[in-house]
Amino acid sequence: MKKNLIFIGMPAVGKSTVGIVVAKRLGMKFIDTDLLIQEQEGKLLREIIAEVGADGFLEIENRVNASVNAENAVISPGGSVIYCEEAMEHYKKIGTVVYLKVSYQTIKRRIRNPKRRGVVLREGQTFRDLYEERVPYFEKYADITVCEDGCRIEETIENVLNEVKKRRKRYRPRRKFDKSAKAKLK
Repeated sequence: MKKNLIFIGMPAVGKSTVGIVVAKRLGMKFIDTDLLIQEQEGKLLREIIAEVGADGFLEIENRVNASVNAENAVISPGGSVIYCEEAMEHYKKIGTVVYLKVSYQTIKRRIRNPKRRGVVLREGQTFRDLYEERVPYFEKYADITVCEDGCRIEETIENVLNEVKKRRKRYRPRRKFDKSAKAKLK
């Protein structure tokens, strides 16, 4: 059983908020890779993007995420990590990928200014274009999908915990009980 949980999804789906609570409830560590990037680069995400552009940022994001060495952790990477092949291969090896899914309408309500939030938009790309481009990647990488539409944050957390528990039960190896050992116990 892979010990880490990696949350993917659009900005503002609650990867960090849900992730922190899930980590607490499961007794796991929490890692926000956007904070790791800022720490390693010594700049805010939007400053990095302004300085090196979208492609340069993705190179940094790929490097940082592909080098995350964690065990028993909930990991919350930025929404654009799904473009980083090495990082996503690494995450699939070390954990279960949880896609927090929401409709475009929900995301649009939550994010008023994508650029200020550090969202990587290419020249002429709308936020809706970005959403539609990313959804197939999220679906491709997801081991578990939890839809948040119409849910309060508490419900999303419970839905994630329930899905994780179901998956862990399914993959828990069954112990074979030696009959001679059972006889000795009596």
